Amino acid sequence: MSTYLIVVWRPRRPCENLEDVSILTASETPSTRTNGVAQAARLGPGVVVAAGGAGIGLLAAHLTDVSSMLVAIVIGAVLANSGVLPESTAPGLAVVGKRVLRVGVALLGLQLVLGDIVALGAGMIGVIVSVVSVGILSTLFIGRWLGIGLTQRLLIACGFSICGAAAVAAADGVIEADESEAASAIGLVVLFGTMMIPVIPLAGQLVGMPDHEIGLWAGASIHEVAQVVAAGGTIGGAALSAAVLVKLGRVLMLAPVLAVVSLWMRRRTGLGATSAQASRPPVVPLFVTAFLALALLRSTGVVPESIVGGVHLAQSVALTMAMFSLGCGVRVAALRRGGAKPLVLAALSTVVVASTALAGITLLATP
Repeated sequence: MSTYLIVVWRPRRPCENLEDVSILTASETPSTRTNGVAQAARLGPGVVVAAGGAGIGLLAAHLTDVSSMLVAIVIGAVLANSGVLPESTAPGLAVVGKRVLRVGVALLGLQLVLGDIVALGAGMIGVIVSVVSVGILSTLFIGRWLGIGLTQRLLIACGFSICGAAAVAAADGVIEADESEAASAIGLVVLFGTMMIPVIPLAGQLVGMPDHEIGLWAGASIHEVAQVVAAGGTIGGAALSAAVLVKLGRVLMLAPVLAVVSLWMRRRTGLGATSAQASRPPVVPLFVTAFLALALLRSTGVVPESIVGGVHLAQSVALTMAMFSLGCGVRVAALRRGGAKPLVLAALSTVVVASTALAGITLLATP
């Protein structure tokens, strides 16, 4: 067996002679294979449980019109609050909730065709930008007025203004909020986004909006992509297509928003001690870059539909596993301790986003 030399410098004092250099042989270092087995044993239980939860969610989505991600979140929350999940699942669930989630968000870019978004017209693109911008800034301002911490305000603002739970988790990857704050924001997205599924179609019909405009309103105001699909499906085919296109336009805003948030957080942490600068988030996280790259690749038309379909399945599995993991972080006791302020902020943010969308679509429809 070959022997390798590994030189390890001990920085306890200046290296003045060879006594400060340790020579280790490969036979004295831990086995890489053993470490891999130990890592798999540590993460395996949580990953297997998340895969099982995702499987149930995907099966439910196949048999019904319910979103697999919503089912997975609910299952995860029920299991976590019933106390049946062993502690051994925690490390694996944490990895799924972070790394697998980022893979799912990146793969989401392959579902976007920039030409379809551009075809909405400059006016509707302006409405999308306004909804995201006004929604985020208003939520941050209202949350500050309510006395809610910055990280939780950012998570709620991104989730409610862009694309729901995926945006919450993606923003969490940039700002590194507390796990309880991310879980709370996701729970609020599920609650208020689900409530909007019947409200938007009914409200649109009550004020006499055409189906197409109701679809635009649904896509511009409802939080989750799956929730938008559910709402658009209750209206009709044309409304569904319009709703999904507008929603994908909001999803596309995820990349520039996270880049801005990341730059802002870097400047804030850069104002502190020098040691804090080492932990500043990257200007554009890798998964956001991958998201944009895949969106551009899909827009070129060179990706076969069979590959797009296969990646869509992989993306659904990854996001559903991640939503199950994040659902496991939704603790009822923690939500109660958080008080009513996040709930009030979520309600007001929903109203602001829906009102901004309605105002923009009404202006576009006015001759």
